Formats: sequence, structure tokens, C-alpha cells
Amino acid sequence: MALLLFGGRLFKCSRDVGKIMEASQLYCSSASSGKRRVNGVDLYYEQTGQGKHAVLLFPGALGSTKTDFGPQLKSLNKERFTVVGWDPRGYGQSRPPDRDFPSDFFERDAKDGVDLMKTLGFKKFSLLGWSDGGITAMIAAARNPDLINKMVVWGSNVFVTQDDLKLYNMVRDVSKWSARMRQPMEEVYGVEAFAKIWENWVDGIAQFAKRPEGNICMELLPLISCPTLIIHGEKDPMVPSFHPHYLHKNIKASRLHLMPEGKHNLHLKYSEEFNKLVEDFLKD
Repeated sequence: MALLLFGGRLFKCSRDVGKIMEASQLYCSSASSGKRRVNGVDLYYEQTGQGKHAVLLFPGALGSTKTDFGPQLKSLNKERFTVVGWDPRGYGQSRPPDRDFPSDFFERDAKDGVDLMKTLGFKKFSLLGWSDGGITAMIAAARNPDLINKMVVWGSNVFVTQDDLKLYNMVRDVSKWSARMRQPMEEVYGVEAFAKIWENWVDGIAQFAKRPEGNICMELLPLISCPTLIIHGEKDPMVPSFHPHYLHKNIKASRLHLMPEGKHNLHLKYSEEFNKLVEDFLKD
């Protein structure tokens, strides 16, 4: 068995590692791309499709359009959807600034993402959030109910348990990872910068474990009013099943879809199935 890091979260895989790595490179030439000045920083984005239904993609920890959403930017229906991928501040091509992790970094990313869409001229849009990006998407939906049409989240949690913390600390030192594990992020950030940013992320996520119940944004879930699809891979080693069930219980307009063979990267490994689920759910 091998361990592969993708989008800032760790999952187990075996002989299909190569397929997953290949999927990470499938992002297509965008209809448009560039940077927009938002909240004092220049945010990189890629936009595909010309459909009336706008969709914003929230990547995982250290994630970017390049590493996290190739099959979605390439293959989501371009007649029905306009899909926007972006690199949060300090990630990918949205550097400078250097990435930091203050106590409100999820809130900051949520505001940046929403304000980017406003800057691009979208008045209402849906959200797709993976891993850390799912946390950010839920905050964005709770804070901006009038702007968000629908939401899909997977591989996400709204609190950090002590078991979560142990796992994060086990993978703190990237020098102990295999070259295959490190390669995608080292290609984006460079060897030294990736190691530093990753260690800072571990410290950033660990701070929530010090809060009562390990709370990240539990109190915001009742404020989410948009229809929400929670997808969970039942073989996800990073996100135990109690996390998606907690989301489903506390987001009133939600449904839960389980993928028996899905792991943390289910939108990449099973991109056709995932994209169809998303397209069907987002139908107006």
C-alpha cells in the first residue's frame, strides 16, 4: 500500500496511484484565465464553459486549479455551467503573498472566493468544495445565503478530533514521504517552500483542536439554507464517516450520498461518476 497526498489531505491507495496522478494533470486549457485583485491580493483563476449556472470550485489544503480539479474544469457540461477554479491566497499561482494560517483563515478564504466571483460579474452561483475547500464552501454558504444557489461538499469536516490531530502530526515531516507523494506539490511550490507551507498548514489546522469540541465552524451549519449534497467515500482514511453524517444532520437542506469504493480523492479517481452526480444535483 502507498500513501498519497492530494489537495492537502492524505489517503491510501495501491496500484492505482498512477491513475490518480494522471488525473491531476487533466486540467484543460481554459476559456479564460488570469488574476483579479480581490481584498488586497491578486487571485489566480481559470474559467471554462458558458452556461448560465455558475459554479465556484474550492480546492483543498495547498490545493490549486492545477492539482485539484482537472476533471471538473475539463468535463463538466460547458453548455449548462460556467465553472471557475481558483487558487486561494498564498496557494498555487496566487502568490505572493506567502500563505499564512491565522485563526480565521477559513473565513478569509471564503470571503476571497465569494468576492472573486463578484469581481468576475457573477450575481449568484453554486459551490463545490473538497476537503479544506469544503469547510470554506460551507462558511461561504452560511455567510452569503442570498448568493449561493446550491452546494456540494466532500472529504470535509467542521471540527478536529484528537485522532485527526495525531494523523496530521504523523505526516508533518514531508522529507519522510515518498518522492511520488511529494511530486505534485513540489512541482507547484518547489521543494523547500512546499515543506514549509505544509508544516505551517499542520500548525494551522491543529489550532482548532484546542477549541471546545475542536470546533472550526460547527455553529454555522444551521445557517446554511441552500440545497446541499454531501458526498462521502466510505474508504476515505482521512475523514471518518461520523463527519459527513454530522454535516447531514446539521445542514437542514442536505442529502448524503455514499460511494462504497470512494477514497478522499473520489472526484478524481471516479470523475465520471462524480461529475454526473454533480450535474444531476445542480439541475435547476
